[in-house]
Amino acid sequence: MGIETSVNIFLLNCRSAKKIVNLDITLCLLQKHTQSGGVRPFGLSTLIVGFDPYTNVPSLYQTDPSETFSAWKANATRRNSNFIREFVEKNYKETSGQKTVKLVVCALLEVVESGGKNIDVAVMSKEHGLRQMDEDEIDALVAEIEAEKASVEAAKMAPPKEK
Repeated sequence: MGIETSVNIFLLNCRSAKKIVNLDITLCLLQKHTQSGGVRPFGLSTLIVGFDPYTNVPSLYQTDPSETFSAWKANATRRNSNFIREFVEKNYKETSGQKTVKLVVCALLEVVESGGKNIDVAVMSKEHGLRQMDEDEIDALVAEIEAEKASVEAAKMAPPKEK
């Protein structure tokens, strides 16, 4: 079976997957298939996000080339992913919506130059599905985060108030 056939089988399974876990397992099985004799492995790590149709609970899974998958509350891939993951673990609180997006942008600002041109953020919600944030939205969040950091720094530098 060639790589094109494998990809077509994977896409067919994606369309018919009832749960995000099924999709993740399918991707891992496809990774395993490509690591057999003479077949070039995919060698990619993916983040798969969705809502379980039975429980309506959001789910995030990561697959990797070693055929494993794992569930996460937050994760990152690629360069500096360990630093971003540690930042989020250190600062994570059970939140949702804009507070969560703000935490992610704050983590990304630790490793990239500030501004919407250097950051891509996609947000998934039950009501709107997956939506890529506009550069203007990201710039507004960056400005808000930088203003908060500046006010914290200013408060640290201010002389102590006398009683």
